[in-house]
Amino acid sequence: MAEPTGAFDELKKMTGGAVVEETSAAQPEIDAFNRAYATGRRKDAVARVWIKPGRGTILVNGRDVSVFFARPTLRMIINQPFTVTNRLGQYDVSCSVNGGGLSGQAGALRHGISRALVRYEPALRGALKSGGFLTRDSRVVERKKYGRAKARRSFQFSKR
Repeated sequence: MAEPTGAFDELKKMTGGAVVEETSAAQPEIDAFNRAYATGRRKDAVARVWIKPGRGTILVNGRDVSVFFARPTLRMIINQPFTVTNRLGQYDVSCSVNGGGLSGQAGALRHGISRALVRYEPALRGALKSGGFLTRDSRVVERKKYGRAKARRSFQFSKR
């Protein structure tokens, strides 16, 4: 019989043919200030998000979320990761958002909050993944083509 040569074969040889998979739970990624950091993106907007345990205050570019995002639908989008994971009012969020419009910034903030929650509590990954909050929405504005009025619209046809 041939002698095992690879590392996997060496492991098989040492364990008597049974390979035991290493089950290491993901560790939280928390900095010295007890915060988790993540970046969220949507369209042209980029959100840099820090979360830490607290009373549920959300600061966007140094202003309260209700001042920065006046529309209730945008605030609902931002709070979706917390409602799905039953963590509403348990984390303070501090973030800086730039680029894009308000809708894209709200989507970027939701993406960043979701990623930061997973870094703080890795057990929440399943709930956020099934809700689609960890997937970066890659849809961007299509570029304008030459010979066209916009990206796809042609100039008006004139018979005469």
